[in-house]
Amino acid sequence: MLKNIKILLVALTALTAVSCLDKVPQSAIPQGEAMQTFDDAEQSVTGIYSLLKSSALYSGYLTILPDLQTDLVYAVDGYSNTYGSFWLWTVRSTTSEVESVYASLYQIIANCNFYLDYIDRVVAATTDDSKLQTLDTYTGEVYAIRALAYSELIKCYCKAYDPATAKTELGVVLRTSTIDPQPMPRASLYDSYQQVVSDLERAEELLDEEDDAYSSAFVTRAMAQALHARVALYMQDWESAVHYSTELIESEHFALSSAVSYYTSDMTYFDYMWNYDVATEIIWRIGFTTTSYGGGLGQVFLGFNNDYTYYYPDYVPAQWVLDLYSDSDMRYSSYFYTLQTGYSHGLQYPLLVKYFGNQDFINNALLYHIVMPKPFRLAEQYLIRAEAYCRQSTPNFSAASKDLTTLRASRIAGGGSISLTADNYIEQIAAERVRELYMEGFRLQDIKRWGTLYRGGEGFTRTPQSNSLKEGSSLSIKADHPLFVWPIPVHEIEAPGSLVQPNESN
Repeated sequence: MLKNIKILLVALTALTAVSCLDKVPQSAIPQGEAMQTFDDAEQSVTGIYSLLKSSALYSGYLTILPDLQTDLVYAVDGYSNTYGSFWLWTVRSTTSEVESVYASLYQIIANCNFYLDYIDRVVAATTDDSKLQTLDTYTGEVYAIRALAYSELIKCYCKAYDPATAKTELGVVLRTSTIDPQPMPRASLYDSYQQVVSDLERAEELLDEEDDAYSSAFVTRAMAQALHARVALYMQDWESAVHYSTELIESEHFALSSAVSYYTSDMTYFDYMWNYDVATEIIWRIGFTTTSYGGGLGQVFLGFNNDYTYYYPDYVPAQWVLDLYSDSDMRYSSYFYTLQTGYSHGLQYPLLVKYFGNQDFINNALLYHIVMPKPFRLAEQYLIRAEAYCRQSTPNFSAASKDLTTLRASRIAGGGSISLTADNYIEQIAAERVRELYMEGFRLQDIKRWGTLYRGGEGFTRTPQSNSLKEGSSLSIKADHPLFVWPIPVHEIEAPGSLVQPNESN
């Protein structure tokens, strides 16, 4: 594991007409001289971790936009037009956020490929046994991170996985080496997911379960398993989804952070997770400090740092979301708080405060709305296993009900017993995923992958609410709309010699 290492900030190459697939890792070491020693390998892995901090990824676009694009929030009248194309469903192949997510993920893949291209020669030149063991860990981390990057590309830029058609649907370009890159077309969706699974299996072989720990800022075997469970769910591999989620649910390293038990006199363990980014249920987080951090997840939901007096949210929670929480659901007070805005219309409304900001960052450096992203939490594993139980060829609604009841008992005062049946399970799971994972980037993918299973494929319809922006507040989007799959950036398609095929949304 990387420990006590000075973070090397790695700059992303600016977007140009050159394909993101042709990028090479950016580092202080010339490529021809890199990755010859243990220290070089360590620096390379540190650089990969630095790239994960990008505001185009988990501390920004990749977390916010898939939820904002759906029915979970409303643009406020007078908003700054930040992410307006996603709110209005006018996303294009030239939309900057679409380009940035794509470029950032492929930059990570390029850095991972570079490490994997040269790690064998570093190992061959290393004689210290402890360093060799550490290099195995680094390599496992790199495989897991590459799998993560590819899984996010697939989620954003590909159709939902159907085992019956996956071999004929477009996946992503699978670049696995930086040596002599040639133009490549997109692989099939089946092969794209197989690459992710292969990388995860390799990572799980190399990473030691003894290094698993809650709130880890470094990739662990548990993180690889959490991703494996998620990917299996997306691939409709219900048995594997149950297997990997069970590994984590039964792990001694993690436990749900109670929203009904108090850490201090006025803060639950669940509150503490969002206020200080530490919790027993965090499987993996992106590590920030006051001098090395990414974007501000809370900025568009609060905007307090505009003048440090009033709140200027660009987006506020949809009323139907607020209505999902019962009076005894303690998640509500952790996620939402009624505040006065500074707009001329004087909107006073429950705003999203789960991303208000890490309290230490605020107190020590006046950094508002900066939190450490938490891509994997144990709560998601309960939701994954419950859904997989319901969708197996022989459904186990009893086991699924027990999982949701366990999750809800840690969130709802007095308990949250629930019973799933063949008639209600998808609506119940969909509602619980919104309550638990609100604005963590899952809604767009969920509606896309459920298709006609969820509300007959009707997708969602927005209903105008108080002081919401008129334009976009009445959109009705069916689950088969092309923009559930983001367009491939135009520069990828038009780059000289490119073989990259466009999406229907291009």
